[in-house]
Amino acid sequence: MAFGPFLLLAVMEGLVTSAVLALAAAGLSLVFGVMRVVNVAHGEFFMLGAVLAWVVAALVPGPPALAFVAALVIAPLLVGALAAAADALVLKRLNYDPEATIVATIGLLYMIQQATLSLYGPNANPVAAPFDWRIQLPWFGYSGYKLFVILAAVGVLLALWTFMNRTRAGLIMRATQVDRTTARSFGINVDRVYMGTFALGAGLAALAGVLIVPISQAHYLMGGDPLLLSFIVVIIGGLGSLRGTLIAALVIGLSDGVISMFFTPTLAKILATLLVAMVLVFRPQGLFGAKV
Repeated sequence: MAFGPFLLLAVMEGLVTSAVLALAAAGLSLVFGVMRVVNVAHGEFFMLGAVLAWVVAALVPGPPALAFVAALVIAPLLVGALAAAADALVLKRLNYDPEATIVATIGLLYMIQQATLSLYGPNANPVAAPFDWRIQLPWFGYSGYKLFVILAAVGVLLALWTFMNRTRAGLIMRATQVDRTTARSFGINVDRVYMGTFALGAGLAALAGVLIVPISQAHYLMGGDPLLLSFIVVIIGGLGSLRGTLIAALVIGLSDGVISMFFTPTLAKILATLLVAMVLVFRPQGLFGAKV
């Protein structure tokens, strides 16, 4: 192929990466924006989504599409329930202290990882895509499922934006984000809002894991890269800024796809890290974050 088709393929792969990364990073940004909690276990919620997708696919009989739809529903709900329990049993008891919650979520990370290793095993297992349709371009064929991942991520993110800006629950979450003391004085149950926010952020990460597992494979160590890239995206876009998170995810995903195609994936990670360093030096609140 000539340069043009290679570039098109790199852009399409970058869009898939951006879509999955935007979902995972949106959950991380939401948790920090509302709760002011840096969730170091966020990557393990992503991993749990992928592993539970494999479990559901193995248990649900019938065609792969039915099992995949079941995984899309069941995995985020189970991971969200686990996150809600972690919030009630751990984070709430720490009064959401920033330093203490970082240590607590590090411990949660290792607990989830080792529990998954014990129950699931060390092997990487594939999950069948719900369909095998391919779009045939003049230069190459491309997976229709990857295009579905992009469209699904766009749909979920639009639903999240609508929820945050057009519903009463979203208004309550944004009010709690601005000032939890004033929100509590107006009768808002802040503890319940925090629990729901933590569960929603974990559910978004799990959903991203379910979407990516037919492209890659489910294994217990797959949460590291999404956690690192999500932090990079959130730092660049601005902690708590959903718009900044989406734009940064698009930039990081596309650059990763293009640079990995023509150079090496390691170079893409190096450039992303340098971009984070520049943002922290010249604009510590991120490109779209509000100043303290």
